Amino acid sequence: MERKHLERLLSRRNFLQGAGFLTGLAIAQTAQIANARTRKINPAPSFSAYPFSLGVASGDPLPDGVVLWTRLAPDPLNAGGMPQENILVEWQVALDENMRRVVRRGKAIATPEFAHSVHVDVRGLQPNRWYWYQFKVGSEVSPIGRTRTAFGFNTSSQQLNFAFANCQDWQNGYYTAYKHLADEELDLVVHLGDYIYEYGPEPGGPRQHNSPEIVTLEDYRNRHALYKTDTNLQAAHAAFPWIVTWDDHEVENNYAGLIPEENQSQEEFVIRRANAYQAYYEHMPLRQSSLPNGPNLLLYRRFTFGNLVEFNVLDTRQYRTDQPCDDGLKPRCAEAFDPNATLTGSEQEQWLLQGLDKSSARWNVIAQQVMFAEYDFDATPETEVFNMDQWDGYVAARNRIINFLDQRKPSNPVVITGDIHSSWVHDLKVDFSNPNSATVGTEFVGTSISSDFPAQFIPPVQAALRDNPHTKFFDGAFRGYVRCNINNERWQSDYRVVSTIREPNASISTLASFVVQNGQPGAQRLSD
Repeated sequence: MERKHLERLLSRRNFLQGAGFLTGLAIAQTAQIANARTRKINPAPSFSAYPFSLGVASGDPLPDGVVLWTRLAPDPLNAGGMPQENILVEWQVALDENMRRVVRRGKAIATPEFAHSVHVDVRGLQPNRWYWYQFKVGSEVSPIGRTRTAFGFNTSSQQLNFAFANCQDWQNGYYTAYKHLADEELDLVVHLGDYIYEYGPEPGGPRQHNSPEIVTLEDYRNRHALYKTDTNLQAAHAAFPWIVTWDDHEVENNYAGLIPEENQSQEEFVIRRANAYQAYYEHMPLRQSSLPNGPNLLLYRRFTFGNLVEFNVLDTRQYRTDQPCDDGLKPRCAEAFDPNATLTGSEQEQWLLQGLDKSSARWNVIAQQVMFAEYDFDATPETEVFNMDQWDGYVAARNRIINFLDQRKPSNPVVITGDIHSSWVHDLKVDFSNPNSATVGTEFVGTSISSDFPAQFIPPVQAALRDNPHTKFFDGAFRGYVRCNINNERWQSDYRVVSTIREPNASISTLASFVVQNGQPGAQRLSD
């Protein structure tokens, strides 16, 4: 969402000439993995400090399985503090929080090549039930985490409770929102990106980053580790399974595909993206299907919860074309209407539309990063101003999805969004310039966990609301997350906000609640 430097643009032609370089990165990574497999395994290591300093997590729930994650890091902010050897890690899954009724157990190998992280894809579990899990290495045991499997395929379930969150700039404030999220009665958390920020230390906040702007693999590992040391974030991970996707700051602000914001050489940015993607995989509960391949990582995927909900999780950074009109907030130029411009790439777009077309779920969720609905930020009728980093900069790509929703009519489409550090609710229109045009879906945009929405931007955004009648709600003052309760008849979104991010013991409240009724696209606000 931030303004990019004008001098950063590099030609796409030069990037396309780097195919051999990309292949070389992937080959080098494959060789590292091969070396790791031949190294001896240490079954009983000793550690300088507690190795499970980053906690535990689970994610990507299926009806019969879930991914379990941890990383061995006795010195988490100094490259982990682990020896250059493979370490044997034991894991177990139980039916009770005391870990007495164990139903699955096994062993995994933590290797230096992936920062001694562990990703265990547990299968053979029962659908729609809670499990507890724990890791052990040598004489050390991890905290106990709790997770839950998805509903069985083609089964009818009463309801799903989940929350979505995004944008957690460490320097800007405390993660008190996660403290309260961990106490909610949820089945699932969806994180929509900006899990870390790449910036160097910035004055004014209650805490600072642990290095200059990050570039190397060790830099990204140390930054992820810093964020993971937060006890509130650890608690939220340990309480529920997470489904994660990224936005820009996991690599660099406002990057687009292989085009950086900063004035970097082609090879520098490709290596930087590869470093960032690998560190992201190392610190998230992702399956091996998301194992990075050089500067590439498959992150878009789909999760089905019986006949009730299907989540289409998008990646709008890795495959996007460059922001049009030189990015920023401004009137749209011709590039913003280019039919070849894309946030998702053509393959992911077709995957999304085909999945929506085949879905038998009552509610079809598109979980993605940047605001989908149109919004003219200029309150004067003579001019229009749009955010070129959002779908407003990729009008033809958005129209293809909107027209598909209108023509094919998948059941109850709902878009959930992050990125903009503020709360919004939109009706999705076939023609945003015509309030009488058909409403084909609903968008809920969640505010940040801690990242800032500048106070001076709030009045002009509020003033522009009258010229955007499809926008039902905006708030830029509060931080928090969105709690959603879904059943067969309605979807309810509660905007949960903390009183402040500058104090670790802030209170939580519900700022506003909106409901979408089955078969009636568009949101209605519940009375306070």
